[in-house]
Amino acid sequence: MSVLFSTFHTHKKEITMGDKNKSGYELRTELLGMAMAMVADRVGRKVENEHFKPEGQRQPVAFYTTEDVIAEAEKLYNFVQKKA
Repeated sequence: MSVLFSTFHTHKKEITMGDKNKSGYELRTELLGMAMAMVADRVGRKVENEHFKPEGQRQPVAFYTTEDVIAEAEKLYNFVQKKA
């Protein structure tokens, strides 16, 4: 779990407010990495929460899909593109 957390922070550090020279491809690539880490972390928390439930009440947790990652990346990209 800490690997996912550190991956997210690594990608977060790469996109800074003053860094305006990234191409659209670079930005989207970084946003995909951030989105993948966020979605994986969300699934990991669901798995951990299931382990807190009593035996017999636990439900399987579906792994994330490419569509989940793309949807999250699109949210991030829309935020970046939004004018103040």
